[in-house]
Amino acid sequence: MTSATPPSSRSSSPQKVCHSQTQTDVLKPLLGGASSGGAALRKRRRVLSKDGRSNIRIEHVSGRGALYMRDLWTTFVDMQWRYKFFLFTATFAGTWFLFGVLWYLVALVHGDLLEFDPPSNHTPCVMQMQSLTGAFLFSLESQTTIGYGFRCITEECPAAIVLLIIQLVITMLMEIFITGTFLAKVARPKKRGETVKFSQHAVVSTHEGRPCLMIRVANMRKSLLIGCQVTGKLLQSSLTKEGETVRLDQRNVPFQVDTSSDSPFLILPLTFYHVIDDTSPLRAWAAKGGGWSDPELADFELLIIMSATIEPTSATCQIRTSYLPDEILWGYEFPPVVSLSPTGKYVADFAFFDKVAKTKTMPVFKPEGPKHAYQSNGGATVQETSNPEKIRLEQSYREDERGRGRDAPLSVRISNV
Repeated sequence: MTSATPPSSRSSSPQKVCHSQTQTDVLKPLLGGASSGGAALRKRRRVLSKDGRSNIRIEHVSGRGALYMRDLWTTFVDMQWRYKFFLFTATFAGTWFLFGVLWYLVALVHGDLLEFDPPSNHTPCVMQMQSLTGAFLFSLESQTTIGYGFRCITEECPAAIVLLIIQLVITMLMEIFITGTFLAKVARPKKRGETVKFSQHAVVSTHEGRPCLMIRVANMRKSLLIGCQVTGKLLQSSLTKEGETVRLDQRNVPFQVDTSSDSPFLILPLTFYHVIDDTSPLRAWAAKGGGWSDPELADFELLIIMSATIEPTSATCQIRTSYLPDEILWGYEFPPVVSLSPTGKYVADFAFFDKVAKTKTMPVFKPEGPKHAYQSNGGATVQETSNPEKIRLEQSYREDERGRGRDAPLSVRISNV
């Protein structure tokens, strides 16, 4: 198995880029941090990382904190685990201490503290709560429903009963919210996407007589993914009719398996391919034979997005990855990974999943010739390839038909088709 390394390329010229109706001069490549050499193309930043994470940084958003607070659920679910554990601990410890202070104030007003030296027949609001430490412990025991047995509330103080009800209601709602965010974060479909594997490289080889861009996808679990759909987005600068260069223009790159792109059965590693023809957004790059010789044509990023439904939970997940031009190998193919074991079982050997092999014949992209249009007898426009002899014969045949039609009686044929 072999792999490809990009050759060096010349530095690209400055580009004029349209940013939100504002034109700026950009000296760097579209996706990169430098503008010279194949090494710079390999080291450039991605819009989407290989594991599907976005590398876009959002800046200068007014009131971002308020926007996040309006959607607390999503904010807590998206929060990183270390911040979530810290907030979880701080919330419970804070409520214990806050209500402990309130219980201490109740005891202070009622005269239950030790410094008041209550008489022997004095009935406190809470038994065995005569200090701030005791108030904190009673708050903790009430909220967690521990109940050690010797520290309990009495019927002496109605305010203490109301405070107990308020504490239990507030803390119960808080526990439901925090526990729900923990479960939602653990059960996110995103985690299921981590067991779907994309090939490290994409390859271009000849399939059914046409050059095709191919990627390999595999499901690492035995549970199936239903309704798989694989689509591609090509991020590349494009030139408008007004002469403006739009940065990160998105163009669709359709993928299919065999002759259909509808719901492939992802029980074994599958190879998805995109036919590179005159309608493909990769046609200009393919016309140069792939590679990195032209910095402008090789300055793009191919995003791969797979959407599927998880069979056990019926949740929808989306798995993403991306390929830079130096990760698309021209003239390579994927070796087979599925074999038959001596016991008669199919085996997917992932040792060959990311490996590539050089093809025997290099793929060649041949643009279709120019087409000419003519009107048929029914008035419809028909496209045909440029062949002078064929055009002359067809025109002569149509003229003969018209001449016979003038002499012959008019006949009408009605068909159900």
